[in-house]
Amino acid sequence: MAKIILTHEVTGLGAPGDIVEVKDGYARNYLIPRSLATPWTKGAEKDVSAIRRARKAREIATLDDAKAVRDSLQANAVTVSAKSGESGRLFGAVTTAEIAAAIKAAGAPAVDKRKIEVAQAIKSTGEYTVHVRLHPEVSAAVTVKVVAA
Repeated sequence: MAKIILTHEVTGLGAPGDIVEVKDGYARNYLIPRSLATPWTKGAEKDVSAIRRARKAREIATLDDAKAVRDSLQANAVTVSAKSGESGRLFGAVTTAEIAAAIKAAGAPAVDKRKIEVAQAIKSTGEYTVHVRLHPEVSAAVTVKVVAA
């Protein structure tokens, strides 16, 4: 088992700044090459406090605030325009960054693109539901309408 420090959120494993033990191959072949984690050392453990401070600054502070943001996100549908062909198939896919920008443009609070989870790649026009993790206990289901540009 390898002891690592997470630098980014990994679904099902932990949040930035968490010290976790995973199998050696998972750490060596997946987490560390993708810069999702760093190997644990006594010196690196001192950096954990800096990672946790940065995470606290980005997070929504309380559960009540997260619920208020969830309600405002779920109340309105978000529209994203993208280039598409005649049949409605997009040239490329709608990214989480585009969704985050559309949420901010719609007047809702800014959402970090890393907190947006898209079940399957959005590659055609239509209406989709994406999930936004606002707090460890609160997530919002946001309706995204993809229209041709």
